[in-house]
Amino acid sequence: MPELKKVLNYPTILLITINSIMGTGIFFLPAVGARHAGPASLISWAIMALISVYIAMCFGELTSMFPKAGGVYEFCKHAYGRFASFIIGWATLMAGNITIAMLVVGAIQYLLPFHAPLVKIPLSLFFILVFNYIAYKGMKTSAVMLVAFAFITLATIFGLMAPGIFQSQAGNFMPFFVFPMSAIFVAVFFIAETFFGWETATFLAEETKDGEKVMPRALIISTIIIGIIALGFVATSLGSINWQVFGKASAPLVDLGRLYYGNIGETIFTLMVYLAIIGSVAGWIVSAPRLILAMARDRLFLSQLAKIHPTYNTPHHAIVFQAILSSIIVFAGAGSYETLLLLLVPVVLLMYAAVVFSVVILRIRKPEIKRYYRVPFGKIGPIIIVLVNLALIAYWVIDTPGASRLLNLGISFILLGIPLYFLLEMYYSPRAVRKTNNSVAYLALFFEDFIMPKHVRRRAVDLLGDVKGKTILEFGCSVGTLTMHLAEKVGKQGKIYATDISEKDITIAERRLLRKGHKHVKVMHDPNHMYRIHPKIPKLHAVVSVGNLGYVRHMGEVLKGLNKRLAKGAKICFVDYDKFFDFIPNIEWLSDDKKIKKIFRDHGFNVEVFRKQGFAWKYIFIYGVKFRNV
Repeated sequence: MPELKKVLNYPTILLITINSIMGTGIFFLPAVGARHAGPASLISWAIMALISVYIAMCFGELTSMFPKAGGVYEFCKHAYGRFASFIIGWATLMAGNITIAMLVVGAIQYLLPFHAPLVKIPLSLFFILVFNYIAYKGMKTSAVMLVAFAFITLATIFGLMAPGIFQSQAGNFMPFFVFPMSAIFVAVFFIAETFFGWETATFLAEETKDGEKVMPRALIISTIIIGIIALGFVATSLGSINWQVFGKASAPLVDLGRLYYGNIGETIFTLMVYLAIIGSVAGWIVSAPRLILAMARDRLFLSQLAKIHPTYNTPHHAIVFQAILSSIIVFAGAGSYETLLLLLVPVVLLMYAAVVFSVVILRIRKPEIKRYYRVPFGKIGPIIIVLVNLALIAYWVIDTPGASRLLNLGISFILLGIPLYFLLEMYYSPRAVRKTNNSVAYLALFFEDFIMPKHVRRRAVDLLGDVKGKTILEFGCSVGTLTMHLAEKVGKQGKIYATDISEKDITIAERRLLRKGHKHVKVMHDPNHMYRIHPKIPKLHAVVSVGNLGYVRHMGEVLKGLNKRLAKGAKICFVDYDKFFDFIPNIEWLSDDKKIKKIFRDHGFNVEVFRKQGFAWKYIFIYGVKFRNV
């Protein structure tokens, strides 16, 4: 089976991490910080740099324990369990796509400061498609692209820092405190996004050589480098331009380029800043599919998205999904950079709080796991960081008009993941299927002619041939929709065994059959229905099943159980659903006729497959005979 390849070394992952973390913040947020705290925003940058280095250390310990593609999702899975890790993974995915929209808006704001959506949106989509294509073609190609963008970003910053050292004037820092002291902490909230991005780098841990040792070093060193660069850049910027002028600038680096290099500098740095910001988009586009891949592996996303390309060794289905999602978000988010920033920051601060706190949880619950790096003060420091993050959000809400509305909007994006989680659990988890089927049993009865129309029932039974007087197993009888029809066909000389995972469905089916006088039908509840054939099922003449294959966890065991009970030449018919609303697939193997035939053939059944369009899905008919014992 194809898998991700370890192709990234320390220098490469260090540069990719710098590119991922630095992002757009360094190009916009020095001006935003100055607007909120004046020259004292330098203190805000120093505070945020120190906090960030410690957060990077926490990420370092976690990555040394779990150098997997899921990154933050993987850490939280071990610390908090399935539900919480899904919500954190979902929040990260939402934050990442908001980041893509924000980066694109920010880049275009530099390149095309005028309002021209008919030009801006197609240009943005072009870059997104190009980057996704490169990501599709392999990690080595992607790494070259990301390293190139890292050099562009660093060249842009140093190109503006160097002349700033000589043109800074002490008078621009006077007075230093022009706002209340609380403004320094509010400014920390606004500039925090400059240091966001550790999670993006952790998604690449599985493709990094000696990831458990290399990733912690790359995360910590890159954060220290960014902290030093950010402090130097903000100091030279505020020293060169009065903080009030700088704070009002919509494209502050372009203003610096014009100040230092004249009109030609303005043009050059406009292009360089655009490329640097677009490079950050590339970073997320390359890494985010690894998060989707990890969640899909654990059946917390469509399992088809866990596929690895056999030639390029990339999560190609996840990349295509990410390309579509990114394009939609760009359309929806082609608005204000600062609005997107304010939507993003509280979501990410909450996510980081959960991730950092997992260090404490894992120190207590799983001390035996080898840690190639241990963060200092690992049981106290993370708690302080969590409190700081929550305090920053609280300061922002109290100090900024309209902040609570944006916070509620950000939280609502996270909460959208809750119904999605339960839908996915219902889709893949036998326990969830059982609970759900029990809850909606009467709805299934009411809509039975819609879910399983009479023509589908007739076709399924007809494919078994003449069943009169025979012993039949209905594997998954639900509320007895097909059972009633089958009971008539078999007649009182025959025998039907009908099994199901749902107690409520069984009760309804049993009641209906008794009312019709079908005493030759034995209905049996099986809590392990998705793993086996009930042990009390005797020898059979034929088997029929509708709508159960997608939930079966051990198809091989089920088919072995059937093979054991059927004679050679005995007929089987399975009907299932695929392409719900022409988009949502069933489990992976049911989407491929060749795989279906192979699975059945490996267990002694020769089958044919045909598909028929239904109202909101396609029916899959799998029918054939047993040709050998296994």
